[in-house]
Amino acid sequence: MKRLGLTLITAVCLTATTFAAGNQPTTAKWDGNINVTKLSKYLKLSAGQHEEVANICEYFSTQMGRATTAKKDQEKKLHNAVYGNLKLMKKTLTDKQYADYAKVLNVTLQNKGIEVK
Repeated sequence: MKRLGLTLITAVCLTATTFAAGNQPTTAKWDGNINVTKLSKYLKLSAGQHEEVANICEYFSTQMGRATTAKKDQEKKLHNAVYGNLKLMKKTLTDKQYADYAKVLNVTLQNKGIEVK
């Protein structure tokens, strides 16, 4: 009976720690792959917007790469990269396009395990 109780407690503790570890925010390395063509189709960008968004995405990928590999002030650099990207996109996109882009960016960052405060 004692063994059964200890085995059950161990299994519960192991399951709880595994579940909790999966929900912890992590800072994954940014691989920098933004498919601008798919993004352009999704947002229905004009030709001028497409070029500008491509430049912004390239700049954003560079900044995110630097931020995720930084040893010092990593959270600040991530914050600056994301909000700098959003600021540039806000100037380029219409309100509807910007709202859709913000949703996509949020989901992408969550999927990558990157949390920006």
